[in-house]
Amino acid sequence: MDVQTPLLGIDRATVIREGRALLDALSLTIAPGQHTAILGPNGSGKSTLVKLIERRLYPLVHDDASPVIRVFGRDRWNVAELRSLLGVVSADLRREFEASGETALNAVLSGFFASMTLGLDHDVTDDMRSRAGQALQRVGAAHLASRDVSTLSTGEARRVLIARALVHRPRALLLDEPCAGLDPGTRRRFLDLLRELAQDGTTLLLVTHHVEEIVPEIGHIVMLRDGTLFGEGPKDELLAADRLSELFGWRMDVDRVDDFYGARLR
Repeated sequence: MDVQTPLLGIDRATVIREGRALLDALSLTIAPGQHTAILGPNGSGKSTLVKLIERRLYPLVHDDASPVIRVFGRDRWNVAELRSLLGVVSADLRREFEASGETALNAVLSGFFASMTLGLDHDVTDDMRSRAGQALQRVGAAHLASRDVSTLSTGEARRVLIARALVHRPRALLLDEPCAGLDPGTRRRFLDLLRELAQDGTTLLLVTHHVEEIVPEIGHIVMLRDGTLFGEGPKDELLAADRLSELFGWRMDVDRVDDFYGARLR
């Protein structure tokens, strides 16, 4: 991928479900290496956007048939090939794996085949096993390899899912509300892991409605409300009390400690 090619390019994306526009003519461009937080209240279209990027939802087609969404410069992808470049971590994915009955190691190995489980037709090589072990080690989850995914805590499961995404050494990680359900200590350790990945060159696309989860390495903010682009720009401009108050519809105060932002209702 050329350095000038956007990591993500969305042109007037509209997604309709049950007569309602979940996304309404949304246009957005994110450059390679541009760590970005996609911020918005519940119902703003964040999860729909994630599913659109993942190819789990499809937008309305333009009258001129021009591409609505390009990932790494392409509008057509084999899902398995896309997963090798863009890792995904989401609560939906965790729920699917909890029902799989797989061990943590097999959950990570399944990432090579873009599947939920390892099948008899999946040829797992020694190199794959080595890379899966290295990925678990990198996220501090090597000791979980033999555990059934359904027995893991929320924090442990998130680490395993990140390891699954990392086996391909992806260029970017798409993280959909990755800290949901984590206690404060586990959340901070998880955010420290994200910081390490960002510093090592993996582009972060963090989808959240919690300002305090936006790690210092993320400098670009995209704000969504009612399925439309509400605001976009540098973090120090958008994570301001007046902008956040307008976005969430509540009067808010913002503070900053050690390059982490925090927001609270007045």
